[in-house]
Amino acid sequence: MIALSRKTILIGLCLAAVAGAGYWWAGRYGDDASGGAGKGKRLGQEIPVRIAVARAQDVPVTIDAIGTVQALNTATIRTQVDGRLVALRVTEGEDVKKGEIVAEIEPNLYQAQYDQAVAKKAQDEANLANARIDLGRYEKLAASNYGSQQQYMTQKYLVAQLEALVKTDQAIIDSAKTTLGYCKIASPIDGRVGIRNVDVGNILHASDLIGILNITQLKPIYVVFVIPQEKLLSVQNAVARGSKKVTALGPDNQTEIDPGHPGEVTAIDNQIDQATGTAKIKATFANQSLRLWPGQFVNVRMVVDTLKNAVVVPATAIRPGPSGPYVYILTDGDLAVTRNVKVSQQDENLAVVASGLKPGDTVLTSGFGRISDGAKVRVVSDEPPVASGAGEKQAQGDAAANPGELTPPRGERERSREGGRGGNWSSRSQQAGPARPGAEQEAPAPPPPSSKPEDSLKQSERAQAARPPGRQNQR
Repeated sequence: MIALSRKTILIGLCLAAVAGAGYWWAGRYGDDASGGAGKGKRLGQEIPVRIAVARAQDVPVTIDAIGTVQALNTATIRTQVDGRLVALRVTEGEDVKKGEIVAEIEPNLYQAQYDQAVAKKAQDEANLANARIDLGRYEKLAASNYGSQQQYMTQKYLVAQLEALVKTDQAIIDSAKTTLGYCKIASPIDGRVGIRNVDVGNILHASDLIGILNITQLKPIYVVFVIPQEKLLSVQNAVARGSKKVTALGPDNQTEIDPGHPGEVTAIDNQIDQATGTAKIKATFANQSLRLWPGQFVNVRMVVDTLKNAVVVPATAIRPGPSGPYVYILTDGDLAVTRNVKVSQQDENLAVVASGLKPGDTVLTSGFGRISDGAKVRVVSDEPPVASGAGEKQAQGDAAANPGELTPPRGERERSREGGRGGNWSSRSQQAGPARPGAEQEAPAPPPPSSKPEDSLKQSERAQAARPPGRQNQR
């Protein structure tokens, strides 16, 4: 009788364990599976999108290139005489005018040479004056036959010789004066002083390869850029029509570096580079605000033509496809329908559609990650464009509209409060994630029971052994 009672108890415990595991699995995954499928079905009905209307407008035809800023003039200040650098009259980064003294070489030696040349000329001029007096006397004596004609002719040519010597002295004076002037180095152009290469006190030579400093003219300034040879004819036609405006843009290729002050094409190179197939073009900018700097790389945009009444849409509406670009058209029934288009020009903002659209057509500009041909869409005005997390936002919106659908079952709430193995219902709902549109959410496989029947039997036997003998008999 006692053995029969133990067997009955063990069977009852096994059945209770199996029933508990089944009840736990139903509460854990049953509601999630049904709720996820319904949510995915709701998400697949309407897709939030943004739209834009195709319009007709005049669109400029531009040529974009990368240009290099070059100074109009650059002068390297060098010494033309040997000597010690005694002074720098300018400061690094300072603007100077043409003819302004920027550096001085020690002038003592060259001043002495100049003074010597002046003194030599004075000496020769005195000799010349004396020879001219003698020439006058000899001329009178020769005329009255009191002197020889040969003596007169000799004195005449001596005077000519001294006159030539005085001219030579004057040339030496001019040379010495010029050399002395080299001791004061003046700026040959209007520009800005660069960083000096030589400090005061150093001995300089005319044969030195490194100059004292550089002066660069910044206003006006050049921008040299290259274009493909296929676009050279368009540039030539634009220049012939008088359309020479060139705009320098920043790294984003949108912001003007010097707003309101475009440059003009001033020169087109006389040949095409055969190695690269490009033509070089030079544009001149006033650069009054000094926004352009020599050596700087800039984006250059030149308007060469204008398209009249062209159909334009936002660039985000154009989608690449295996058969060419296409767009999604919004029909009257709020359906997204694909249509192939031909794009003639496109930049960061606008795309010019040559065929496939007409003014007034409504195109989609967002939500492409979930849209397919013929999908049902919903136009939004205050939501951001649909991104990868759009399904989560939609699920949260459905939850706010139907709070009862996301209420956990009673058994789940009780297990959450008790801290059992079922865990928190809200955290499991978040882990489950939103359902994919157009697909049913698969229910996860049920977890194994918390204990095996054999383990339950062993636990029951250990419990029976631990009971007092009186209670075991009563059992």
